[in-house]
Amino acid sequence: MRPTIAQFPAARMRRARQTPAIRALTRQNALSVDDLIWPIFVRSGEGIEEPIASMPGVFRRSVDKVVDAAREAADLGIPAICIFPYTGIEERTEDCAGAWDPQNHANRAIRAIKAAVPEIAVMTDVALDTYNINGHDGFVEDGEIVNDRTIVALVKMTLAQAEAGADIIGPSDMMDGRIGAMRTALEAAGHQNVMILSYAAKYASAFYGPFRDAVGASGALVGDKKTYQMDPANSDEALRLVERDLSEGADMVMVKPGLPYLDICRRVKDTFGAPTYAYQVSGEYSMIKAAGQNGWIDEERVMMESLMAFKRAGCDGILTYFAPAAARVLAAQR
Repeated sequence: MRPTIAQFPAARMRRARQTPAIRALTRQNALSVDDLIWPIFVRSGEGIEEPIASMPGVFRRSVDKVVDAAREAADLGIPAICIFPYTGIEERTEDCAGAWDPQNHANRAIRAIKAAVPEIAVMTDVALDTYNINGHDGFVEDGEIVNDRTIVALVKMTLAQAEAGADIIGPSDMMDGRIGAMRTALEAAGHQNVMILSYAAKYASAFYGPFRDAVGASGALVGDKKTYQMDPANSDEALRLVERDLSEGADMVMVKPGLPYLDICRRVKDTFGAPTYAYQVSGEYSMIKAAGQNGWIDEERVMMESLMAFKRAGCDGILTYFAPAAARVLAAQR
């Protein structure tokens, strides 16, 4: 039962808002650089920083430039980066064998980062979409994205990334049973300290468009991903998925996208109390950037307000393309 509070004028709620000092004392949530994970795109070549037209300020980087970005992140105090590979259509195959090639862009980037900036945590992406000629997260057989055969490939991909030095594995594929298979394989291979941050509640969202441009999947995707990613109308299902992934060995769980699904973030955190993350996805980022560049909003203030919303919803951290900009703002506020 809620306690009875005093009535006006004994209670004047504005007293707690009257000065910056008082607002700081009564503030419930705080955003820190420690909350940020920076997603970075890696491609072939050397000395390359290629702008992504649909994501202003974001680049596809060759491995050497990814290492530079990792140094920048470490200097800013950002604790982790997440690696996503860009692959051209000529690099994609039906068998997706590039996904577990020790010399693929992502695995070379992991090794290079851990050699040059060992203190930063490296997270990876586990899904077949960036290696699949069909653009799907799993194998396609007779028009169906098949589950169990895909899991075998995802385990190979997981072990290749762990061998390269990944600290956190990020399964984004949404296949049933993949967390248990990955955890079992990691334990058997001696990678018991490698963490799994499961994309447990990943929705079939229209907010992913710019990301698909960034990884070269826009033109490759055949059909849609609605048979394995979640229906945006569902919320109870998200709790079932999170519970399953935690029971199979996930250390942390993620809700994706972010801002349109803050209700899911709150329900997950309140129900399980597990480390809970959200991904401020490409569409969210690009909308803020575009509106800021047009002068329609104060980009910096909206950026910081959007990130605070994740903390208010119970998130322990956020994957965001704004990570370096937000880190600089937070440093200036100290």
